Amino acid sequence: MTTNQRRPNIIMILTDDHAAQAISAYGSVVNRTPRIDEIAAEGWRLDNCFATNSLCSPSRASILTGTYSHINGVTTLVTPIDASQPTFITQLREAGYRTAMIGKWHMGDGAGHDPQGFDYWDVLIEQGEYFDPMFLSRDGLRQVPGYTTDLITDLALDWVDGLDGDDPWCVLIYHKSPHRPWQPHPRHEGMYRDPIPLPETFDDDYRTRSASARRAAMRMVENLNVEDLKQTPPDGLDYEELALWKYQRFMEDYLACVASVDENVGRVIDFLRERGDFADTLLMYASDQGFFLGEHGWFDKRFMYEESLRMPLVLSYPRRMSGGQVFDGIVTNVDLAQTVLDAAGVPHHPRMQGSSFFPELLGTDGSPRPGMYYRYWEHDDVFHKAPAHYGYRTATHKIIYFYNDGMGLPGCGPFTYPPEWELYDLTADPQELRNVYDDPAYAEIREELKAQMWRAQQAVADSPHPSQPKPTHV
Repeated sequence: MTTNQRRPNIIMILTDDHAAQAISAYGSVVNRTPRIDEIAAEGWRLDNCFATNSLCSPSRASILTGTYSHINGVTTLVTPIDASQPTFITQLREAGYRTAMIGKWHMGDGAGHDPQGFDYWDVLIEQGEYFDPMFLSRDGLRQVPGYTTDLITDLALDWVDGLDGDDPWCVLIYHKSPHRPWQPHPRHEGMYRDPIPLPETFDDDYRTRSASARRAAMRMVENLNVEDLKQTPPDGLDYEELALWKYQRFMEDYLACVASVDENVGRVIDFLRERGDFADTLLMYASDQGFFLGEHGWFDKRFMYEESLRMPLVLSYPRRMSGGQVFDGIVTNVDLAQTVLDAAGVPHHPRMQGSSFFPELLGTDGSPRPGMYYRYWEHDDVFHKAPAHYGYRTATHKIIYFYNDGMGLPGCGPFTYPPEWELYDLTADPQELRNVYDDPAYAEIREELKAQMWRAQQAVADSPHPSQPKPTHV
């Protein structure tokens, strides 16, 4: 960055559980998101951004610190963050940025936790409520009347408006929505009454998957609580009818919550334009992970399968980037910290493990990543029974190892199941319906992927589970 170039303001809008397949810029067939799409139209849509641990708290910690879960310490929903560790926020602040965190923090005990490194913070308590939520700031705990998505935006824009001087600023606008239980604002209730299209894999029978995947308690019929849907199903529905009823009710409320998010993204865009700051602001919209919207008959996330793994990410910075661009290289949530710092012209902290993709967006450099490493640490949690696993994804294939051992982590169950493998050919089978791990035709790629995963673990200072034999290719 040249010395006379204005440093960008930075806004990161982060939602919880917003699947890329529910954003029209990504080709949604179930809803429209015109204001989120506007960011992509003014800048970039990243088609292969992935979470390295598809769970709310761990993903947020990786975004903030630029490190993997085993380094920042937030491996599960119940392992709190040491907020004194270096983050992209502490780096920005040391470089003269004003910094704020507004909304869903969700890393540790929200009733007593201090998000450190921010000039200002005002956060929800744990998951927070959709209506009349409790907020915690340095001034204490208070209840604020209104709808949470609107209120978080109000607080963030008020903070920016109250700044004086010419210092650049960075604000994190972290929404609760569209996390369960899905409670839309009344202005959006009834938006989606017509039958919502079913995903093609809704009736997946898991025939080729491991027992580890089949035992997950994430099925729409058996495991989606009626309490989360705010309605009681009619009497006399058979299994298939109940599945369709639950899917329709779930999607109606989920998409209505997304509509509120989209409106509030528009408020931020309009605010920046009115101030004359839009061109000089790095504006980012993302979700902390993906979400199953009925694909494979599931809801929730956690698994390394595509719908859960993939994070939506659109960003704009018109002063330095042209609009309407698509980046299909592999990036992860661990890369975001260094990318933001690069955009601001601020040095990375040496502890950070990711790699900035900002030069690639500018077209000044190219360092394509051969693949990405994933590790889900919770095992057999009380509600979803998702097994611990790790894996490696390239542009064409994915290998997953269910080691099925909580390894004594808080909130994780004991070792009760044998290890299992899955392998998917993402070119021939993008919906991941056919596990080809035992197919002789894939023997060579299988062993090479094991070796790549092993090397990726070493590169990020993680360790293979003791039950995994060392690959022959290493």
